[in-house]
Amino acid sequence: MRTTAVCLTLLLTSMQAAEPNAAAEAWLAKTKIAPPLQVPASLDAWQQQRAQIRAKLNELLGDLPPRPPISAFQVISREDKASYTLETLQFENGAGETVKGYVFVPKTATAQSKAPAILYCHWHGGQYDIGKQELLQTNATPVAAGPALAAAGYVVLGIDAPCFGERNGHGPDGPQQKGGNGEMTAAKFNLWASRTLWGMMLRDDLTALDYLCSRPEVDAQRIGVTGISMGSTRSWWIMALDDRPRAAVCVGCMTRYEELIRAGMLKAHGIYYFVPGMLKHFDTEAVIALGAPRPMLFMTGDQDSGSPTDGVRHIGKIVSQVYALHGQDAPSHFENEIYPGIGHVYLPDMWEKTVKWMDRWVKNGNPAK
Repeated sequence: MRTTAVCLTLLLTSMQAAEPNAAAEAWLAKTKIAPPLQVPASLDAWQQQRAQIRAKLNELLGDLPPRPPISAFQVISREDKASYTLETLQFENGAGETVKGYVFVPKTATAQSKAPAILYCHWHGGQYDIGKQELLQTNATPVAAGPALAAAGYVVLGIDAPCFGERNGHGPDGPQQKGGNGEMTAAKFNLWASRTLWGMMLRDDLTALDYLCSRPEVDAQRIGVTGISMGSTRSWWIMALDDRPRAAVCVGCMTRYEELIRAGMLKAHGIYYFVPGMLKHFDTEAVIALGAPRPMLFMTGDQDSGSPTDGVRHIGKIVSQVYALHGQDAPSHFENEIYPGIGHVYLPDMWEKTVKWMDRWVKNGNPAK
């Protein structure tokens, strides 16, 4: 979710701020931002607060057009890959773009023997040409996630986010603006339309979720969502906005915005990511908490300067209180693991934990009540 230069810096160096950021303190001193989320004493009170936070999030994302219907999707190719079928699909997103994606369907998944499924959200990394191809590569993950998850028995769907993959160069300025320039023009256009690029990205993700739930070989009660970096952030926002995903695994980008500002690392995240007015109402613990009590696993390196560790811990402390409201078993549904000496990377150990988490909470249908 960063430009190439920043992404490489995060991967190769430790950039946690050692000194107070005087400029940030001066800006913050003259700006009214929301205090940390106050978790109420009762579950009933939290449920009311949760509904209010979700409504405010949808409002802040902007005036998003209605999501297109399932009938907008069409499979344009199928390839036999021995143990799974690789489908390429597309849909008109109702906002001026054709969106393409990949579906990995294990041969064991049928309408009679429905399979669990995963909505996979690709990262940014300044790799605008890749998008959904990440599912077939190891540019962001230690294994090619699509075939690996299909081999584990999951139907997997991933689409190109705005400005990525086959959508690179298809923004409002057309092919003359690709990469970061295309991302900037898309953000500008959406602001003029009284909406955010982030909202439009999530809108496409939720449209993909609509489709995944409709597939005849998918058990719509057993769907997980996952990704690294921008894909991680997409995942925890999807959990916040929609109750259908049963579980999530989020690698990197557990970012609390006040701590990011104080660390002087606003530059670590692209323009698409910012939602006007958000800090007037709440910081990101309020977003992540909306996923409770569904199982969520976060894995973050303590040298990832785009997610200052003090903010990661702050989020974890507050969100744990929300999970605790749901009863004795619910705290085990939330794990916030910090990896010492690790930057913005996806380790093999993280991948193993991702699959185990999905197997436990999605495939095996352990209740998350």
